Amino acid sequence: MEHQSETPGTAAAHKVWFITGASRGFGRVWTEAALKRGDKVAATARKLESITDFKDRYGDNVLTLELDVTNADQVKTAVEQAYAHFGRLDVVLNNAGYSLVGTIEEAGADDIRALYETNIIGPVAVIQAALPLLRKQGGGHILGTSSGLGHVTLPVIGYYCSSKWAFEAIHESLAAEVAAFNIKVTIIEPGAYATEFGSQESLKFAAGLDIYTDFKAKFVDGLKNSERGDPEATPDAVFKIVDAENPPLRLFLGSNNLPWVRKAYAERLASWEEWQSVSSAAQGQSK
Repeated sequence: MEHQSETPGTAAAHKVWFITGASRGFGRVWTEAALKRGDKVAATARKLESITDFKDRYGDNVLTLELDVTNADQVKTAVEQAYAHFGRLDVVLNNAGYSLVGTIEEAGADDIRALYETNIIGPVAVIQAALPLLRKQGGGHILGTSSGLGHVTLPVIGYYCSSKWAFEAIHESLAAEVAAFNIKVTIIEPGAYATEFGSQESLKFAAGLDIYTDFKAKFVDGLKNSERGDPEATPDAVFKIVDAENPPLRLFLGSNNLPWVRKAYAERLASWEEWQSVSSAAQGQSK
């Protein structure tokens, strides 16, 4: 069950964040915004040099840590180091991730495993490392950066979409499991934004098959022409979530996700209802 939304009140006291993937995209934007508003941040990235500028500009308010989320031991060490350094963790934000470009036929098992290691297993490692500390301090807020593609899919990036569907399910179950410990969970679901997510560092490409060349070219051209939001417009929405007494389980970022998802769910419901007689017949006799 989702948390009940309510209109957020005034901003809460300064918070301590743990953020993965802080070197670019939303991770950098939200790290910068949190520091600008006076919060403290443990900022992590695979390459420490990519986030050292935060330390230069924000001094003791930021702790920069090198972190590969696919290394479970390094994850545990980083989370515990951040907790020891600041004395608490109010917000744990899983933001690291990338997209695998390739059709379902093209992507190899190693490509898919690597994607899931970063997009699913890594965030789970962060959550599992943080939970004992959040319980110890009496609560906290876990945020996960998903996508509108956690509800609908696109071709050519189907495995990325699948990783976000799994990410959504894990966080929804988590929310029910940790509510009794005063630990809140929110899934942040951005639409298309003008971030570095489309850069070579955020994309990996499966080996291609000639039969899909034209299809993929048309798909990529379509993406180039899609409307993209301004990532700098997003921090206020994230702050409203972390400052809310009863934050929602899910929050779309951008204006296009809701119409898209509403249409997709309407089509699913219509299909299920059309085939309901067949589904009911498959129930058989009650045992």
